[in-house]
Amino acid sequence: MRKILLNLLPVLLVSLSFSACVRERDTDTSLASQLALHAFVYHDASDLADDAATKNTGELLSNYKTRGYCATITHDKGNGHIEIDFGPANCMCNDGRYRKGKIIVDYTGSYSDSGSVHTLSFENYYVDNNLIMGTNIVQNLGHNASAQTSYSSVVEGKVLKPTVNDTLYYSARNTITWVEGESTPVWGDDVYEISGTANGKNENKTYYSMAIIKPLVKEVVGCRYFNKGYIEMQPQGKAMRSIDFGDGHCDNDATVTINNKTFHIVL
Repeated sequence: MRKILLNLLPVLLVSLSFSACVRERDTDTSLASQLALHAFVYHDASDLADDAATKNTGELLSNYKTRGYCATITHDKGNGHIEIDFGPANCMCNDGRYRKGKIIVDYTGSYSDSGSVHTLSFENYYVDNNLIMGTNIVQNLGHNASAQTSYSSVVEGKVLKPTVNDTLYYSARNTITWVEGESTPVWGDDVYEISGTANGKNENKTYYSMAIIKPLVKEVVGCRYFNKGYIEMQPQGKAMRSIDFGDGHCDNDATVTINNKTFHIVL
């Protein structure tokens, strides 16, 4: 038995050494980039729907207007139905992103009404050539203990990127809190915080889970990116990643930390 163990020892040491090297060389930030994309596009669609909900058929988006106003709104208030149509060709929007296709909203009550529910779905909807699919159900939960309106957001999403052949999956359970601007009649000063958890799967069928450790901060007009917040992400069989969206400065950069090494990703 001792001889067998002695013979196995070099193999075990090589195996452990190889495993450590694999962990050490883990520099893959693609999962973090995909997660940031997913978190953005579904929250962004909700913001667009909120804007369109205040408009009549034929009117233009205000805070989310596009260069050339290529988005058209159809609003059937009697049946609680909205269609935001960016058309069949890519349109450059004022946040620097291309969009095409439709966001469809079916709702009961106004966004500001406690208990109202808005269900978002998509029809050939693309953001920067990423095909966005699935649903986002947003419910007004009324005021929290700090007298701030909060919402639940349940996303069952799928994204097909132009550079891959398989679908990315994203499932999220979030709470969105209106932390600034609720008492004013304009949208320009509105700020939201997002907390919660999510899980998903990439094109290589690698599963991951994530938790928002510090709330993501999104300004409706002031910044088109998440400019604060901290996420911890655990991919299957890989080291934990942390994603830091910054300290409030508006830019399209976030930092990803893997095994104490820091990388930058573009939002």
